Amino acid sequence: MGEVRDKQNMQSPCLNEVTQVCPHSCCPSPFFNSPEPLNKVSKPRSISADCRRDFVATTTSSIFPNTQFTNHESLPSLQQSFSDFSKAYPQYADTYQIDQIRATEYYHLSLSNHICLDYIGIGLFSYYQLQNQESSKYQTASSSSPSPLPQASPAPISDIPFFSVSYKTGNLKTQLLHGGAESELESAMKKKIMNFLNISENDYSMVFTANRTSAFKLLAESYPFQSSQKLLTVYDYESEAVEAMINTSEKKGARVMSAEFSWPRLRIHTAKLKKMLVSKSKKKKKRGLFVFPLHSRVTGARYPYLWMRIAQENGWHILIDACALGPKDMDSFGLSLLRPDFLICSFYKIFGENPSGFGCLFVKKSTVPILEGETSSGMVSLLPAKQFCLMEESFSAKTELEQTSKFKQQVDELSASNSFSGPISIQTLGIIKVEPEEIPKIQKSEIVAKPKGSEASETKGDENIEIECRGLDQVDSLGLTRISRRARCLINWLVNAMSKLLHPNTDGVALVKIYGPKIKFDRGPALAFNVFDWKGEKVEPVLVQKLADRKNISLSYGSLHHIWFSDKYQREKDKVLDKNGMAESKKKDKKDPGITVVTASLGFLANFEDTYRLWAFVAQFLDADFVEKARWRYTALNQKTVEV
Repeated sequence: MGEVRDKQNMQSPCLNEVTQVCPHSCCPSPFFNSPEPLNKVSKPRSISADCRRDFVATTTSSIFPNTQFTNHESLPSLQQSFSDFSKAYPQYADTYQIDQIRATEYYHLSLSNHICLDYIGIGLFSYYQLQNQESSKYQTASSSSPSPLPQASPAPISDIPFFSVSYKTGNLKTQLLHGGAESELESAMKKKIMNFLNISENDYSMVFTANRTSAFKLLAESYPFQSSQKLLTVYDYESEAVEAMINTSEKKGARVMSAEFSWPRLRIHTAKLKKMLVSKSKKKKKRGLFVFPLHSRVTGARYPYLWMRIAQENGWHILIDACALGPKDMDSFGLSLLRPDFLICSFYKIFGENPSGFGCLFVKKSTVPILEGETSSGMVSLLPAKQFCLMEESFSAKTELEQTSKFKQQVDELSASNSFSGPISIQTLGIIKVEPEEIPKIQKSEIVAKPKGSEASETKGDENIEIECRGLDQVDSLGLTRISRRARCLINWLVNAMSKLLHPNTDGVALVKIYGPKIKFDRGPALAFNVFDWKGEKVEPVLVQKLADRKNISLSYGSLHHIWFSDKYQREKDKVLDKNGMAESKKKDKKDPGITVVTASLGFLANFEDTYRLWAFVAQFLDADFVEKARWRYTALNQKTVEV
């Protein structure tokens, strides 16, 4: 089994110090990848490179060294594995505050024994807030409450949300320039989010959208593709949000291009992307829209910020997709230095309980004038509980035909949302509200917001209104260094542990294939992998996801795309790419081959037990009969059979 030796756990001093060097706990920000001035940064870079190598060496030498597992029953226990993990990564102990927050604010995860590895975005509230509201829902509002709890309502009080979402149609440009009527709740939420992301209201305007897909589509409808005709994206996976933007932009005459990713490491094909970005003409002109995710939400690959600088120097407008970032990764972005034209991020309500929420589209104020005055859908307003009740009464008076038409429209929008733990209730698909379950704890029984001064009233300005979002506040208190340190230890342990699973009685046939970065200091906390049987045939990701659900583990699956194979790997190409992973291309009826993969994303609340249980679940596929038994069981339950 291979015990971990103390000598192998010895780390160089810089490994402990490296976490203090930069917000990513490692090195200068990826933004500073320029070759000049080398004399000033060469020494820190050298230290950083040594520390990165030490981290990788420690992971490979300390986690199951010289050990392979061919039987799921031979895995070390959770306790033994955690003991070895703690010796390999002593810095993990410095993140104990996260365990405390999980135990007190998100205790439903332990009660349900549920592992959520399918959440993307940033959580607003904690489960404790929801439960506190439920326990006090029958209390009378305090005299200082600016928005008392309604005393009489035909709907159950538990259906009155902290906020609900009202869809609206309008002109994005007008909304950004002049704003519109908004509730105190909406104004307070905007300020809360912009402060959390360190985005200045002097530099950027913001609108709420129904979700990430709506934000991408909304921008595409307003962007001037007639004059700036190119759309260049950098995604190693199939994204419904990006597809919505592509479809809309093509209708407006845009020329769509995509970066490619070199097999087998799936790194950006540098020469091809540079050729598409750099203008041959010395005269700077409008190039188009460059859509850049700071890292892949599927493979966990991080991309150099240098690409954004190159794009700006060549006349591109830049859209930053920050939806896959960790909750404090924006702190390392250097927004004030780069100043992208657009930025999109997404927020959900409660981790492990309610994935509904909203998207945010930020537009640099100096860029707003270039937008077109198109009337678009996708923007939303946040409504406080009292206003929601009034709108709900109005909604109930509408005809069935009107309801059905708008219902279908919202279903189409929500169908493009991400995969999350658990089903989204039918209430999610309503016209007015997205999800009516949460209301965070405010002092006593105040509902929407709390005034800074005891004499504050509803008529005072929005600057006197605060809103408590425990999810955001907890992340702020932890800081980027602590959160990223924890994620780094967990994801690299998982990658290494997965690589130790080999089929018995074979010539080293690996059970798991990991796509993208392997053990790497600065990889993101997302993992793309597939499980293969002893014959080397892939187990369909959808079946892996269904079996994980039975173990109370929520995973997702997606498709890797835009993969480039050099001549050296042409023989692998047909074997690697899925025939059923072919995505229709809008150009010349071509098809973009892809690889369907299982995906897991570690949120900031993830702990070692979550990663261990995922590893132990995957190890069950070492049993040659496991998949067949599962198929028989699903057939007996009249569920759809997945061919493998």
